[in-house]
Amino acid sequence: MEITTVSSWRELDEEIAESGRSSTGRHVHSTLVFRGLARADRANVSRLSRLGEAHAPQVERHLIRNFRKYAHRETPGPTLWDWLALAQHHGLPTRLLDWTYSPQVALHFATTAWAEEDAVLWAVDCDAVHQLLPDTLRCALEDEGSLVFTTELLSRHAPDLPALDALSGEGPYALFFEPPSLDERIVNQAAVLSVVTDVRCQMDEWLEGHPEVWRAWRLPPEVKEEARRRLDQANVNERILLPGLDGLAAWLSRYYARNRIPVGAAAEGMSMEERADPQDEGSMG
Repeated sequence: MEITTVSSWRELDEEIAESGRSSTGRHVHSTLVFRGLARADRANVSRLSRLGEAHAPQVERHLIRNFRKYAHRETPGPTLWDWLALAQHHGLPTRLLDWTYSPQVALHFATTAWAEEDAVLWAVDCDAVHQLLPDTLRCALEDEGSLVFTTELLSRHAPDLPALDALSGEGPYALFFEPPSLDERIVNQAAVLSVVTDVRCQMDEWLEGHPEVWRAWRLPPEVKEEARRRLDQANVNERILLPGLDGLAAWLSRYYARNRIPVGAAAEGMSMEERADPQDEGSMG
């Protein structure tokens, strides 16, 4: 997959702005969503898939069923997609991936650890992705006049994962939906979730087959450090994006560390995201 290496914060900022200019005219605002990875050797792979690709289809329904059974006191919303968002939010292995409308939020998660490693910022055009949907889903989204699905809209046409998978037709497809505002963390991170039909198909694999819908930028260590300085100056940090004592502690730990970005093994555990899952730096932690 072709990833552009940037040499400065200014170049990255200009690249993001240029990519965000919509060519379709259907939407007033940018149609991009973003995802940051602190290490370039990591992939956009769901937590569920890391249980084992062959094992994932068998355990997915059991994970969801038991999560709903034991978390019955929670009330995320009436649909399965509300429950999936809640489960993802708390670290359950699901096929979902975390994204954000904000490139700064994605860059935060790409620059809180592994100072000596290249980071990667991913950008995907939701509008372009949704033009590839089956007619039923594409028309429903266009009738709504929305960039991404809500859990309610998605549930009308795909009340559960088997129903979503059954709409695949000639092959798997991807879509994006907004999680319910479960807490301040989701709101502050401008969170978006992606799902790919066919649990065995990874987002990276799907994107590789559709190069027209995405861009990605590699941040060498010196650019990563510059981006981290800019973000801290703009108050884009753990204290804001991870409201609560855990986020405050993570922010203070990094703020008073000798390095603005932790180095090597010391990087593990610095953010709530990496404590929960060292390979998933997207958002929603």
